[in-house]
Amino acid sequence: MDYQQQFRVAPGTHVKFKDLDPSSKGGNDDKAAAEEETARCQKRLLELQELLYAEHRHSLLICLQGMDTAGKDGTISHVLGAMNPQGCRVAAFREPSTEEQAHDFLWRAHRAAPAKGEVVIFNRSHYEDVLIARVHALVPKPVWSKRYDAINAFEQGLADNGTLILKFCLNISKDEQLKRFKDRLDDPSKQWKISEADYKERGFWDAYLEAYEEALSRCSTEHAPWYVIPAERKWFRNLAVARIVVEQLEALKMDYPKPAVDLAKIRAEYHAAKKDQA
Repeated sequence: MDYQQQFRVAPGTHVKFKDLDPSSKGGNDDKAAAEEETARCQKRLLELQELLYAEHRHSLLICLQGMDTAGKDGTISHVLGAMNPQGCRVAAFREPSTEEQAHDFLWRAHRAAPAKGEVVIFNRSHYEDVLIARVHALVPKPVWSKRYDAINAFEQGLADNGTLILKFCLNISKDEQLKRFKDRLDDPSKQWKISEADYKERGFWDAYLEAYEEALSRCSTEHAPWYVIPAERKWFRNLAVARIVVEQLEALKMDYPKPAVDLAKIRAEYHAAKKDQA
């Protein structure tokens, strides 16, 4: 199955979550085979990351969004965690600091954006400023309504500088979220994640869906596409994200740069040193 085609928000189309199945397996019914393919993708991701770093012409920005418990941390751990941490980092977009609030809303995103050869994962992202800021009226509508165009311009600038931008919205249902909250309550290793705010935010579910629909519809572009990934089956979520990232990196047609030294001279020096050693 072509997951890029299946889950990509085509530019100019309008997203409606009621038409999307968060439990979809994308036509893949073999969980064991899917997990094997995910493992192969992880290995390939590491190879492609090395190429990205060596070639030093492109960078990769991955944005992860979704409701609480949608699996942003799990995706980072089980899919993107295969990358070499020397060339990959995660930027978490929490409540803006005093310093960040003193700048325009994209300042912190620009500071965290990847340099050439680098992979950066936004755990939540600059889209929070048209999601939570909209739902909770942190800024008035005349302010947040202008931000979609600013976001598109920001991402266009990154793309023009060689950044591959992939944005994944992890889609779960309200019922699945409640089930995952219950799992956290029952699992001592996950209880630290629980907060009262999680349950309060459920009261804004429909408002968040509306905000997500507009953000994805207005900000899925050719240079920075959105993908809505069914995330209720974690094994399929991992496969879909891994395959899309691999395919997009492969499409860059990267290659190792030519050596900057005279290899013949280096080989001669090596053989001379080896002979002297003998």
